[in-house]
Amino acid sequence: MHVVTTTRPLPRSTPEAEGLDPAAVLRLVRNLDGLDAAHSFMLLRHGKVVAEGWWSPYDAATPQLLFSVSKSFTSLAVGLAIEDGLLSLDDRVLDHLAAEAPAAPSDNLRAMTVRDLLTMSTGNETSTIEAIVPTNLGRPDGDWIRQILAMPVPEKPGSQFRYNTGATYLAGVIVQRLIGRRLLDYLGERVLDPLGFEGATWEQDPDGLDVGGYGLSLRTEDIAKLGQLCLQRGSWNGEQLVPAGWIDAATSRQIATTHDWLEWQQGYGYQFWRSRFGAYRADGAFGQYAIVWPEHEVVLAITAGVRNLQSVQDAVWDGLLPALDPAAAKETGLPHDGARPSSAVLPPDDGVTWDLRLPLPQPLGGPDGTPDGPAGPGDAAGAGMPDTPMLGRTYRMTPNAGDLEELELSAGDDGRLALRFVRRGAEHGFALGVGEWVRQTADLGDGPAEVACAAAWAEPDLLVAHLVSVATPFTTTLTLRFDGDEVTAWMDLNVSFGETHVLDAKGTAI
Repeated sequence: MHVVTTTRPLPRSTPEAEGLDPAAVLRLVRNLDGLDAAHSFMLLRHGKVVAEGWWSPYDAATPQLLFSVSKSFTSLAVGLAIEDGLLSLDDRVLDHLAAEAPAAPSDNLRAMTVRDLLTMSTGNETSTIEAIVPTNLGRPDGDWIRQILAMPVPEKPGSQFRYNTGATYLAGVIVQRLIGRRLLDYLGERVLDPLGFEGATWEQDPDGLDVGGYGLSLRTEDIAKLGQLCLQRGSWNGEQLVPAGWIDAATSRQIATTHDWLEWQQGYGYQFWRSRFGAYRADGAFGQYAIVWPEHEVVLAITAGVRNLQSVQDAVWDGLLPALDPAAAKETGLPHDGARPSSAVLPPDDGVTWDLRLPLPQPLGGPDGTPDGPAGPGDAAGAGMPDTPMLGRTYRMTPNAGDLEELELSAGDDGRLALRFVRRGAEHGFALGVGEWVRQTADLGDGPAEVACAAAWAEPDLLVAHLVSVATPFTTTLTLRFDGDEVTAWMDLNVSFGETHVLDAKGTAI
């Protein structure tokens, strides 16, 4: 396994020193703070960080799951393999994956090229990997390649863009077979090490191959470094890490796109999206971005947990466009009247790091806990209420679609609330801060992970708990309503590829 041992932070500066109006930065941060849930940002001008921030409990050190931002790294690996003479864009896919090909491949499948994989124009009607991952992930007999190649290819490859994560997976498989090792190792030596990445991981398929189209986790600063490397056309500290011609081609419009959201109508390159105003981006689900604006030497890394991805793009242009391209701002009607509602304030005197926080669950009486709510952190044993008969009782749940079998809420010895529940036969436990986030290693159902938890009594018999998975965009909200010997539980996700409301359950004290 490739491990990066050297960290080289990007240089820091101030907006003024890099010719950027501080008011634009303030507008940008307030816009991001007004979204459903921004988690981090890092703004670069002229290769220097001029503003950065993490919404607590998110932090600078924890790598974030980036979903399809991973695709842009797979693009870099393909570019390096082409430079090394291992393949070309016009190579037929089946020439590299003949062993997994159907017995009688269609003419369209035979015609499919590496270029078609990279431009998402394989001829498949839908994205292919989603049909196999839910049932095969982690199984040694998954055989993803064979299953993808067996899917219909009704359209002529190269004729039409259809977003297809399975195409990226196949491109990554081809590179890994040619180089005889993982994408993470290949990119680690050629790109990630020289840039000083730290703690990068990549999800693997049942055969131990990096999945290419998703699954990469990186720190916010490393996302920004990707953007800066692309802005510098593959050059870093005087060394050409990725061919400049490949960066130019990969970030240029190679195929037209259609979409309901404006930013996704600007065209697609080789695993990079085009953006408005001459920009382009690496783009991941729920608001993970490396946005590159070459004309103004601007790079912006963002992580978030939002449903409306266009809202993030609008927040960026609304913030920066009036300062950097007033004519375009005027033509497009930006900025909007007034900043979005926000708690963001001016940063410290260094002008770089912002103190930002996700909202905590709100107690009875409002944010300050008065006049009827809890006093603040440490007031868990009853959360400011004289009688809490529900604490320390175990509730057996009736059968429910969320498979919640049992739960218990108690006052911890540390002045916090302790939540324990049994779901699908597995026991899970969390420490809930009251008026504070409590960081811990816990299991939300997919194995141990870093989680930050907080709770508040929204009403005397109603507890709201937020469980934040700080390495992902996901926040789980658990709501408990107590009524004598009865409890009702609801569980919701902030964002999801499926349903966000995942639990309704009732239980009785035992």
